Amino acid sequence: MLTYITNECMPLEKMLARVQKHHPGDSYLLVKKAYEFAESAHREQVRKSGEPYFIHPVSVASILTDLMIDAPTIAAGFLHDTVEDCKDITLDTIQKEFGDEVAQLVDGVTKLDKLDFTNREEQKAESLRKMILAMSKDIRVVIIKLADRLHNMRTLRFQPEERQKAIAHETLDIYAPLAHRLGVNSIKQELEDLSFKYIDPDAFHEIAQKVGLRRTEREENIRMVISELSEKLDAQHIRYEMDGRPKHLYSIYKKMKEQGKTFDQIYDLIAVRVLVETVQDCYTVLGLVHTLWNQIPGRFKDYISVPKGNMYQSLHTTVIGGRKMPFPFEIQIRTWEMHRVAEFGVAAHWRYKEGSAGGDLDNKLYWLRQILDWQSDTRDSQEFIDSLKTDLFSEEVLLFTPKGDIVSMQRGATPIDFAYRIHSGVGNHCVGAKVNGRIVPIETELQTGDRVEIITSTGSKGPSMDWLKVAKTQQAKAKIRQFFKRELHGENVLKGRDMLEKEAKRRGVTLPALTKPEYYEGILKRYAFSELDDIYGAVGYGGIASAYVVSRLLEEQRKAETPALPKVQEVTHEEAQRQLGKPSHGVYVKGESGMLVRFARCCNPVPGDEIIGYITRGRGVTVHKADCINATNSEQERMGGVSWADTDASTTFNASINIIAYDHVSLLGELALYIGNMDVPIVAVSAKRDEKKKTSNIVMVIQVKSREQLDRVLGQLHKRSDIVEVYRAVT
Repeated sequence: MLTYITNECMPLEKMLARVQKHHPGDSYLLVKKAYEFAESAHREQVRKSGEPYFIHPVSVASILTDLMIDAPTIAAGFLHDTVEDCKDITLDTIQKEFGDEVAQLVDGVTKLDKLDFTNREEQKAESLRKMILAMSKDIRVVIIKLADRLHNMRTLRFQPEERQKAIAHETLDIYAPLAHRLGVNSIKQELEDLSFKYIDPDAFHEIAQKVGLRRTEREENIRMVISELSEKLDAQHIRYEMDGRPKHLYSIYKKMKEQGKTFDQIYDLIAVRVLVETVQDCYTVLGLVHTLWNQIPGRFKDYISVPKGNMYQSLHTTVIGGRKMPFPFEIQIRTWEMHRVAEFGVAAHWRYKEGSAGGDLDNKLYWLRQILDWQSDTRDSQEFIDSLKTDLFSEEVLLFTPKGDIVSMQRGATPIDFAYRIHSGVGNHCVGAKVNGRIVPIETELQTGDRVEIITSTGSKGPSMDWLKVAKTQQAKAKIRQFFKRELHGENVLKGRDMLEKEAKRRGVTLPALTKPEYYEGILKRYAFSELDDIYGAVGYGGIASAYVVSRLLEEQRKAETPALPKVQEVTHEEAQRQLGKPSHGVYVKGESGMLVRFARCCNPVPGDEIIGYITRGRGVTVHKADCINATNSEQERMGGVSWADTDASTTFNASINIIAYDHVSLLGELALYIGNMDVPIVAVSAKRDEKKKTSNIVMVIQVKSREQLDRVLGQLHKRSDIVEVYRAVT
């Protein structure tokens, strides 16, 4: 049997022997040298557990050795922390001692070590971008990072509780799905179980206990299955290996939660894996299994003829044993080579390809090229991170082209997505689609096994803007937007300018008054635009909402035109604490203690907004946004300095948002549910229907904890296809 990922530091002699076995030659000498170098570099360092720090790089290298990956990668595993954590060791040092290849791998991992996925969304998105780019340059960089993360998760108990949960969420959201996509199942499963342990310890221990209570029973059942099947295989003179395995705890939890099943209803708690020499042997074993036991309908999957997108191949069938074994169990059948790929994914490639990512691997990593294709076109950070989670980490459907080629796509994909997956030219000239020989609407949701044919025409004028509502993949949406952006640039500029003029007029201002360079400079910077026409064009093709642009311009205008207020001074948190004592309602008032504080309903400030205070005799201080017209037009001598205080996690603030949406029967209910799913309470709602435009103007008062959360709500609402505009309301 194959050796699985170790939980212990592998002795150097064993590691070198494994390297020599899988990579004959003198490459083991590179690993030995890296071991000795790292041992010397980390000699005086200790981890939070109190153990010598050197245990960490040895553990990382041990995990990589178990993956049977090449010597330069294992060497980089030993050295991955030396540049960052050790004095007098630079990347030049690594390059001189170990060569360019190892130095590049160490440099890549060092940069990834600086990424933080637990902070605010924009920075999180940028971190993801950097990781994707690192993968494109050399996939081994991310394999080392996965090994590094696995050992850190194994020792997570030494971190503070709050940090444990943050790291566990990050691992479950980012690293475990990446391991799955790279096909490294052995790492993916352990990362999921370890994350589950810290995120929901009660559920983890409950399932672990139930699995443990049945351990003896399960082992006996597995023994009976193996014994009965072995007799049949021996009679057929098939060379095989067979073992039983427990299902990892997180997958049990996930099935129970998503499918509403009890622990006893999970069919594949008992599973037996059969490894054979050839594909023919796989199907022979399958036939023998179905003659021995009754197949449970709908529980057979052939991943050999139709492999998963991460290269996984196997036959899966769930059967029930009859009188002797009246319990359901899963049988997995695959060749030794398939099993190696199933456990080690892309890492297995280097056993035979010695550090080169050849064409075969490139074909199997199409999804990576797909991400690189559209990530550069996505300017908005939140959009990028949401799309990544959807396109990269979602479930797959496996489709066929008319020639029989397999195309893997995310669940929910439509013919439009399929067309753009084939080629942007096919998508741009698409006029219809056939699924299994029948013409279907372009919004049809494709299912695994569907044969899809895209009907094209040279006379096609290109995609429709409505396709953005039909397409489900970010790749297709990006290419549709790209078409409108490039092919119709002039038209988009005119259209966008017209849309902004109408929006500005609706707000009581003129567009020329808002389009000063100092006002739109921030928009240019955020979206990496070079000139004002780029903003017009983006609005024209639907890349940015006109309401958002005008709101930003108005905000900048108000800041520029607000007169200096000498009596309004910024009060730092430290100064406030020192001078004032306890805050009132989450706000410090300079020069006063215990003063009544209320928030202006005209602008509804929330933490993160710049604020000023208006002192009213007998009514305390009214807190406004610093750019609120009502405040700036007030008596200056009554203005006072205020600042936000730290608030606890339960403190919320009212904020008004204005939504203009296409009217339909369930609009309010859907919006309420949508916002509720973001854990944002709705305090009040008012709506007015525009019969002519068939739209509704909805004003909602919601409760948020910060400006950042409010911006996130606005960003999510903007992505809905039934919403025309959404912005923060000011009365």
